[in-house]
Amino acid sequence: MELEDIENIISEYGNVIYKFCIKLTGNKDDGEDLYQQTFLKAVEIKHKIDKNNNPKSFLVSMSVKIWKNSVRKNGRRKSIAPSVNIDEYEFMDVKDTKANLESNIIKKETEKEVNLVVKNLEDKFKLPVIMHYTAELSLEEIAKALKIPKGTVKSRLHKARQIIKKEMEDMGYEGL
Repeated sequence: MELEDIENIISEYGNVIYKFCIKLTGNKDDGEDLYQQTFLKAVEIKHKIDKNNNPKSFLVSMSVKIWKNSVRKNGRRKSIAPSVNIDEYEFMDVKDTKANLESNIIKKETEKEVNLVVKNLEDKFKLPVIMHYTAELSLEEIAKALKIPKGTVKSRLHKARQIIKKEMEDMGYEGL
């Protein structure tokens, strides 16, 4: 695979990988770093990427591996020198009408709560959820990327949905 092919893959799957990286890290800055690391690694190992054999799945899998390594490394660092978290504030586009404003606020708040629940899931549940709903990977692609059976992916997605639904209901959301 040539650099031109990598550029084509970036233009075709870049947005999906970008969203996936941000969801996976739970932070825009870290997500952007992961996105860059993913494509730098793709350029580095371009000879291993088969453009005819689902490069999106390969890139998502690579992102997951880079992220896992980063989490392990940061875990070791935090045990040596704890850090201070600074909250990020999201800004929302506001429409002119009061009904749109209200529905946007409710939607944004619900989305924020779901993302928080997903972020707090165990990795074995979180990864398939993010891969399926953010990167839009099929069950087979997730199974291949995580090197687990397809049935395990199905059961983890099902269990994750149950956990998310229960957590949301416990927070007072109904009908999810």
